[in-house]
Amino acid sequence: MSEDWRLPRTRIELLGDLTPPQPDGFLRLCRRRLRNRYEDGTTSASYVYDSVERRALDAVVLVLHTADGRVCLRSSLRPPLAFRRLLPVPRDPNPGCVLWELPAGLVEPSESGDDGIRACAARETLEETGLRVPPGAFRPLGPPVFLSPGVLAERLYYLAAQVQAEARGKPTEDGSPVEARGEVRFVTVKAALEACDAGRIGDAKSEIGIRRLVRERR
Repeated sequence: MSEDWRLPRTRIELLGDLTPPQPDGFLRLCRRRLRNRYEDGTTSASYVYDSVERRALDAVVLVLHTADGRVCLRSSLRPPLAFRRLLPVPRDPNPGCVLWELPAGLVEPSESGDDGIRACAARETLEETGLRVPPGAFRPLGPPVFLSPGVLAERLYYLAAQVQAEARGKPTEDGSPVEARGEVRFVTVKAALEACDAGRIGDAKSEIGIRRLVRERR
């Protein structure tokens, strides 16, 4: 018997925008008063909900692999991790503020449709890794996913391409201190998968991409 994947047909109604004044920045806090309208026509009580938005919302995740079974990883500085010690979170090993991740980057508003996504992948590959890969060399690696839909409406697009590690030049980067001095390395897919299992790769989007590549190779 097949599963029923139909979702409840709940709609959200905007009752008011309570977004506070704030300076321009990478992220924007949005505060709205909302109400749910259900399939049977009834509505919920109103409630206030906070979310985060940014100019470039969606992102590409780049699964760059070689013919001999290696995958590209990049060290990424993640400043919020440096402040976990100040927050009321469960005790856990200090993750530091740098993670090994798959290269990734934001899709510009002008990069729409499949061609735009591939163009973004090519641009971000050069920026993050120093590899020049034409847009047509990228292929989708599974469907897009939401990363943290309770806070941000960002959708991640997974694209894979076979590359030659020895052809890598210097990453162009984006000029920010957050992206400066990132290290790029190629590791075997087997080692990357074992690193996910051991928690050495602690980035969810990267683990999804690595496991999707493993499944494709089977």
